[in-house]
Amino acid sequence: MNLEILYEDEAVIVCKKPAGVATQTKRLGQADMESLLKNYRVGKGETPYIGVVHRLDQPVEGVMVFAKTKEATADLSRQIATKAADKYYYAVTDGVPAKKKGNLEDYLLRDGKTNTSEVVTKGTPEAKRAALFFEVLEQDGKNAVLNIRLETGRHHQIRVQLAHAGFAIVGDKKYNFKENITPSGKKLELCSYKIGFKHPVTHKKLEFEIDKPYHLS
Repeated sequence: MNLEILYEDEAVIVCKKPAGVATQTKRLGQADMESLLKNYRVGKGETPYIGVVHRLDQPVEGVMVFAKTKEATADLSRQIATKAADKYYYAVTDGVPAKKKGNLEDYLLRDGKTNTSEVVTKGTPEAKRAALFFEVLEQDGKNAVLNIRLETGRHHQIRVQLAHAGFAIVGDKKYNFKENITPSGKKLELCSYKIGFKHPVTHKKLEFEIDKPYHLS
């Protein structure tokens, strides 16, 4: 598998993760971004260290940043944890939001046995706050293309919150019940198209963006 490297220096690697490839996995024989990047570094004669500082669900494509040193890993992990890093997504929804712009705030509870999350009431033990902002870019009455900015980074957050709000993502077989009744045959139409962070060494603000992948026309 060829890696699509967007940027690389002595501290970080920014690349595009293909849909269907895990960020990190313990399954033997299954390629993931961590192992692919380690092999890439070995091929260049470098130490095969890769720091995983954030994740994308396996079906989701998009921009990711990885660290090449332990110091960079600690710095980028702190930025992700404190919301200093910016993450933006595009999604195609089955249904159209009533408002052109809006915020979603819920409390999510993860079930490790089923690898799913659900919206629960505030105060539920182990539930975590989840928040995002969305803007409708295109719509045709049945579907919409949303621009999404994450405020928090919870397990399956965008997929769960949009489904709970009544406009689940096209191709989402876990949270869009219509996909199980009448499958669209499409992959999960969710893409992490932009990420911004401060370089862990120079502290310069960096942003990386890929072309918008979804159009309704």
